[in-house]
Amino acid sequence: MKLFTIGFTKKSARDFFSRLKHSGATRLVDIRLNNVSQLAGFAKRDDLEFFAEAICGITYHHVPELAPTQEIRDAYTKNNASWEQYEQDFLDLMASRQIERMDKSLFDGACLLCSEDKPEHCHRRLVAEYLKTKWGNIDIVHL
Repeated sequence: MKLFTIGFTKKSARDFFSRLKHSGATRLVDIRLNNVSQLAGFAKRDDLEFFAEAICGITYHHVPELAPTQEIRDAYTKNNASWEQYEQDFLDLMASRQIERMDKSLFDGACLLCSEDKPEHCHRRLVAEYLKTKWGNIDIVHL
């Protein structure tokens, strides 16, 4: 199974959709809690669904079950929790939600989307790596 990830910040729409289109991804899986913020620009839910299909020929799915809770996010972004604490809290959340029980076909060829520019400090990387530990043979490609 191949699983892509991408963040939209610090990318123009041209760069974002070019990467997505040329990756070979078959669907875009939005794993943000809030996907309608005005700060999201071209990556707001309705616009993104349209652009994903019109430009890339792929479907769009919003799966908030793969997002951290607002409390976990706020502890890291507003209350100066360490990345290590954020990571552990989110890993615990994924385990309690048993995300590995989700339909694998949703992920095969999918591209996980969130806002962070780089995957190093991003929950999309954590989701992909968690699923790889549970399901095994997943090739993770960060766009």
